[in-house]
Amino acid sequence: MSVILPVAQRGEEILKLKAAPVAEAEFNSEWLMQLASVMHATMLERNGVGIAAPQLYISKQVIIAASRPNLRYPDAPEMQPVVMINPQILEFSETTCLGEEGCLSVPNQRAQVERAQVIRVLYHTLEGDVMETTFEGFPARIVQHEVDHLNGILFVDRLKA
Repeated sequence: MSVILPVAQRGEEILKLKAAPVAEAEFNSEWLMQLASVMHATMLERNGVGIAAPQLYISKQVIIAASRPNLRYPDAPEMQPVVMINPQILEFSETTCLGEEGCLSVPNQRAQVERAQVIRVLYHTLEGDVMETTFEGFPARIVQHEVDHLNGILFVDRLKA
Protein backbone atom coordinates (compact mmCIF):
# COMPACT_ATOMS: atom_id res chain seq x y z
CA MET A 1 0.00 0.00 0.00
CA SER A 2 1.57 3.25 -1.11
CA VAL A 3 1.27 6.47 0.81
CA ILE A 4 -0.84 9.17 -0.85
CA LEU A 5 0.10 12.71 0.14
CA PRO A 6 -2.03 15.86 0.14
CA VAL A 7 -1.43 18.14 -2.85
CA ALA A 8 -0.60 21.82 -2.30
CA GLN A 9 -3.26 24.11 -3.74
CA ARG A 10 -3.01 27.35 -5.71
CA GLY A 11 -2.24 30.26 -3.40
CA GLU A 12 -0.01 28.23 -1.08
CA GLU A 13 3.49 29.64 -0.67
CA ILE A 14 5.31 26.36 -1.51
CA LEU A 15 4.00 26.59 -5.09
CA LYS A 16 5.60 30.04 -5.56
CA LEU A 17 9.12 29.05 -4.52
CA LYS A 18 12.05 28.02 -6.69
CA ALA A 19 12.76 24.42 -5.69
CA ALA A 20 16.22 23.47 -4.39
CA PRO A 21 18.36 21.13 -6.48
CA VAL A 22 18.84 17.59 -5.21
CA ALA A 23 22.41 17.31 -3.89
CA GLU A 24 24.81 14.69 -5.24
CA ALA A 25 24.88 12.95 -1.85
CA GLU A 26 21.10 12.45 -2.08
CA PHE A 27 21.20 10.40 -5.29
CA ASN A 28 20.32 6.73 -4.81
CA SER A 29 19.29 7.48 -1.20
CA GLU A 30 16.42 5.77 0.54
CA TRP A 31 14.54 9.05 1.00
CA LEU A 32 14.82 9.98 -2.70
CA MET A 33 13.53 6.54 -3.73
CA GLN A 34 10.63 6.85 -1.26
CA LEU A 35 9.87 10.38 -2.47
CA ALA A 36 9.64 9.17 -6.09
CA SER A 37 7.43 6.26 -5.04
CA VAL A 38 5.04 8.47 -3.05
CA MET A 39 4.95 11.08 -5.84
CA HIS A 40 4.07 8.38 -8.37
CA ALA A 41 1.36 6.86 -6.15
CA THR A 42 -0.17 10.28 -5.41
CA MET A 43 -0.14 11.20 -9.12
CA LEU A 44 -1.86 7.93 -10.10
CA GLU A 45 -4.44 8.22 -7.32
CA ARG A 46 -5.41 11.69 -8.60
CA ASN A 47 -5.37 10.80 -12.32
CA GLY A 48 -2.39 13.03 -13.02
CA VAL A 49 0.01 12.59 -15.94
CA GLY A 50 2.83 14.38 -14.15
CA ILE A 51 3.73 15.68 -10.72
CA ALA A 52 6.41 17.86 -9.12
CA ALA A 53 7.78 17.51 -5.58
CA PRO A 54 6.71 21.06 -4.57
CA GLN A 55 3.09 19.97 -5.11
CA LEU A 56 3.63 17.55 -2.20
CA TYR A 57 5.19 20.27 0.00
CA ILE A 58 8.75 19.20 -0.79
CA SER A 59 10.72 22.03 -2.38
CA LYS A 60 13.13 19.86 -4.33
CA GLN A 61 13.78 19.58 -8.09
CA VAL A 62 12.08 16.23 -8.68
CA ILE A 63 9.37 15.66 -11.29
CA ILE A 64 7.63 12.71 -12.87
CA ALA A 65 6.26 12.74 -16.41
CA ALA A 66 3.93 9.82 -17.01
CA SER A 67 1.57 10.30 -19.92
CA ARG A 68 -1.19 7.70 -20.16
CA PRO A 69 -4.90 7.80 -20.93
CA ASN A 70 -7.02 8.43 -17.83
CA LEU A 71 -10.22 10.20 -16.78
CA ARG A 72 -8.62 13.64 -16.94
CA TYR A 73 -6.69 13.03 -20.20
CA PRO A 74 -8.51 10.31 -22.17
CA ASP A 75 -6.45 10.92 -25.35
CA ALA A 76 -3.02 11.01 -23.70
CA PRO A 77 -0.36 8.85 -25.35
CA GLU A 78 1.13 5.99 -23.33
CA MET A 79 4.70 6.38 -22.07
CA GLN A 80 6.79 4.82 -19.32
CA PRO A 81 6.91 7.12 -16.27
CA VAL A 82 10.14 9.11 -16.17
CA VAL A 83 11.50 10.43 -12.87
CA MET A 84 13.70 13.46 -13.48
CA ILE A 85 16.00 14.93 -10.86
CA ASN A 86 17.25 18.51 -11.38
CA PRO A 87 15.77 18.71 -14.90
CA GLN A 88 16.94 21.48 -17.23
CA ILE A 89 15.28 22.19 -20.54
CA LEU A 90 18.21 22.76 -22.90
CA GLU A 91 16.25 23.49 -26.04
CA PHE A 92 12.71 24.54 -26.97
CA SER A 93 11.53 24.10 -30.55
CA GLU A 94 10.41 27.27 -32.31
CA THR A 95 7.26 25.35 -33.22
CA THR A 96 4.68 25.73 -30.50
CA CYS A 97 1.24 24.26 -30.01
CA LEU A 98 -1.80 25.00 -27.91
CA GLY A 99 -3.10 22.24 -25.69
CA GLU A 100 -5.40 21.82 -22.75
CA GLU A 101 -3.77 21.69 -19.36
CA GLY A 102 -5.04 21.13 -15.89
CA CYS A 103 -3.16 20.82 -12.62
CA LEU A 104 -3.58 18.83 -9.43
CA SER A 105 -2.83 22.09 -7.58
CA VAL A 106 -5.48 24.06 -9.51
CA PRO A 107 -8.58 21.86 -9.30
CA ASN A 108 -11.52 22.31 -11.64
CA GLN A 109 -9.71 24.70 -13.95
CA ARG A 110 -8.36 23.86 -17.38
CA ALA A 111 -7.09 26.10 -20.12
CA GLN A 112 -5.32 26.15 -23.45
CA VAL A 113 -1.62 26.81 -22.89
CA GLU A 114 0.97 27.46 -25.58
CA ARG A 115 4.10 25.30 -25.22
CA ALA A 116 7.05 24.25 -27.35
CA GLN A 117 6.20 21.20 -29.50
CA VAL A 118 9.64 19.61 -28.93
CA ILE A 119 12.08 20.02 -26.04
CA ARG A 120 15.47 18.58 -25.16
CA VAL A 121 15.93 17.90 -21.45
CA LEU A 122 18.99 17.18 -19.35
CA TYR A 123 18.27 15.46 -16.03
CA HIS A 124 19.57 12.92 -13.53
CA THR A 125 18.04 9.55 -12.74
CA LEU A 126 17.30 8.55 -9.15
CA GLU A 127 20.71 6.85 -9.15
CA GLY A 128 22.43 10.03 -10.35
CA ASP A 129 23.08 9.05 -13.96
CA VAL A 130 22.94 11.96 -16.41
CA MET A 131 20.36 11.59 -19.18
CA GLU A 132 19.46 13.70 -22.15
CA THR A 133 16.10 13.05 -23.78
CA THR A 134 13.97 14.71 -26.43
CA PHE A 135 10.23 14.89 -25.78
CA GLU A 136 7.59 15.77 -28.32
CA GLY A 137 3.91 16.64 -28.21
CA PHE A 138 1.94 15.82 -25.06
CA PRO A 139 4.91 14.37 -23.09
CA ALA A 140 6.87 17.58 -23.89
CA ARG A 141 3.92 19.58 -22.55
CA ILE A 142 3.94 17.56 -19.31
CA VAL A 143 7.67 18.12 -18.77
CA GLN A 144 7.36 21.88 -19.40
CA HIS A 145 4.38 22.07 -17.00
CA GLU A 146 6.25 20.18 -14.26
CA VAL A 147 9.51 22.12 -14.72
CA ASP A 148 7.41 25.29 -14.30
CA HIS A 149 6.42 23.99 -10.85
CA LEU A 150 10.12 23.84 -9.91
CA ASN A 151 10.34 27.54 -10.78
CA GLY A 152 7.24 28.56 -8.85
CA ILE A 153 5.04 28.91 -11.95
CA LEU A 154 1.53 27.50 -12.31
CA PHE A 155 -0.05 26.98 -15.73
CA VAL A 156 -2.62 29.70 -14.94
CA ASP A 157 0.29 32.16 -14.61
CA ARG A 158 1.02 31.56 -18.30
CA LEU A 159 -2.48 32.51 -19.50
CA LYS A 160 -2.75 35.76 -21.38
CA ALA A 161 -4.93 38.16 -19.46
